Amino acid sequence: MTADKIYLVGFMASGKSTIARALAQRLRWRHEDVDELIERQERLTVADIFARHGEARFRAVERDMLRLVQPLRHVVVATGGGTFVDAENRAAINRDGVSVWIDAPLADIIPRIPLDGRRPLAADRSTLERLYLARIEAYRLAHVRIDAARASPSAVVDAIVDAVATVPPILDGSAPRS
Repeated sequence: MTADKIYLVGFMASGKSTIARALAQRLRWRHEDVDELIERQERLTVADIFARHGEARFRAVERDMLRLVQPLRHVVVATGGGTFVDAENRAAINRDGVSVWIDAPLADIIPRIPLDGRRPLAADRSTLERLYLARIEAYRLAHVRIDAARASPSAVVDAIVDAVATVPPILDGSAPRS
């Protein structure tokens, strides 16, 4: 594998955190989770940050956490569901490593989302569907797309390893690959 950093992008509950841990273990790399870094720094859950300070504050801290992980190498980074939607974040990610879209269909995702308020942008099904459709275009700009429909985390990890091995060593961040 020529890449020394992999960013997992995709919709909430697509499995990014679980896959990041498994992929990092397989590669013998470390893993970082942007949402966990945010919660650790802010000493609040993502839901509490949204409730107390709003989405704008959350996105600002998210951008700070991306800057924090940029110097790291040999790391798998699980991003939040909206991280890659922001053009500035997307450009930084695509310059810094290989972006991998974990493409899970909404039908697979919905049962994974608890309706207990932990996912502030998943208040109801119609809002969730609109958000999913709105974010797809951004996710398509990832270097690699992995079809995660009904796939186990280990199958997704295998697919990522195979796909990333074929990505050229120098990425200019301008063109996605699939």
